[in-house]
Amino acid sequence: MSDVEPLRYHSTHSAGPTVPISRAIAAGLAPDGGLYVPEALPSIDPAVFDPHGSLADTATTLLAPFFAGDPLADELATICAEAFTFDAPLRTLPAHPNTLMLELFHGPTSAFKDFGARFLAACLRRLPRHDARPLTILVATSGDTGAAVAAAFHHQPNVRVVILYPDGLVSPRQAHQLGCFGDNISALRVAGRFDDCQRMVKTVLNDATLQTQLPLSSANSISLGRLLPQMSYYAHAALSWWREHGTPLNFIVPTGNLGNALACLWVRELGLPIGSVRLACNANATLRDYFSGAVYTPREAVATLANAMDVGAPSNFERLRWTFPDENRLRHLLHADSVADATIRQTIATHAHEHGEVLCPHTATAMHRLDRLRDEGDSSPWAVIATAHPAKFESVVEPLIGRSLPVPPALATMLARPACAEPLSANDTALRTWLSSH
Repeated sequence: MSDVEPLRYHSTHSAGPTVPISRAIAAGLAPDGGLYVPEALPSIDPAVFDPHGSLADTATTLLAPFFAGDPLADELATICAEAFTFDAPLRTLPAHPNTLMLELFHGPTSAFKDFGARFLAACLRRLPRHDARPLTILVATSGDTGAAVAAAFHHQPNVRVVILYPDGLVSPRQAHQLGCFGDNISALRVAGRFDDCQRMVKTVLNDATLQTQLPLSSANSISLGRLLPQMSYYAHAALSWWREHGTPLNFIVPTGNLGNALACLWVRELGLPIGSVRLACNANATLRDYFSGAVYTPREAVATLANAMDVGAPSNFERLRWTFPDENRLRHLLHADSVADATIRQTIATHAHEHGEVLCPHTATAMHRLDRLRDEGDSSPWAVIATAHPAKFESVVEPLIGRSLPVPPALATMLARPACAEPLSANDTALRTWLSSH
């Protein structure tokens, strides 16, 4: 173990007690219901990164200060090598020399959630447990998180995963992915919205009595084990651009629960060459309204084509406020836009027919925002975050582009399996009862 002074972590609800990162990752949620954050974000010199290193190498260097002094520190390079076995290519698009796309959908479930889920699983495999009972990992998903977590933990001994998703509010292929694993993976289709699923998971994780009966943890982006590794692809892309061009790279991030966007912002706060960051939302306007000057007001989520972003109460907003406690500075640093379903459709169709680029509905929200910037005369370098493979949303995309989409091999394998999910009411008692009876 390293003898470096360890970085400690505390809840967004209070400054203490602090815990090491291993404990924060194992718990998922802080005992008081808050989200774990470091005592302070470290600073990192861009020059310490290997210019010829892989994504796993970048991740190891980037995350080392967060794991300093922890039992996991000596295994961090191996953890990153296990998690990041696929690329996150930064590709220049032909429409404009300064228009790029960071493709995050080349993992086993064709969505960016694969990076964080696999890292979390690799960490938990190495953490000692003094309880012979299986660890139950709860995950609320609006589409992509659940499948990524299921794939990462499938067949892992002494671990079971329970996925909650809003019934009828994910794409058919997403729903099939969620229910196709079996074995140590259970899928629950909740008669409600994603925010109900997220509330149910948080409430159960905060239930001290249930925790004594059943060891529980979380794999949502409320978990540091999911959030921290997502910084890696932003750092890798930004450093690559900076070395070649000598300027920071700007990012447009599709967001719902704010985990992916916060990862990008934290990389910038560490001192790496990231310029402006803009948030692209769907018709769920909680963040747009806040950054337009309104009081932050969580609301009930509405269903959209970009269903993985159907969030009315983004949980990582707590971490965002911790990162930028000065509200005026926060609103100055960030912009958020809402994109309606009709505009998502139009953006998908236009880019497919005019540029040959096929976008998933979530990626289309970010591309629409970049289109507007270009129309306004902005010629600076922007990278659009491509969060999922468009073949996961074939019922939306294929009618708009007029052809069928090839399905990535890993996704095709999942779709070939049988799938099932159990119904569940959208209340906390129903989840407690289900967990106790299983």
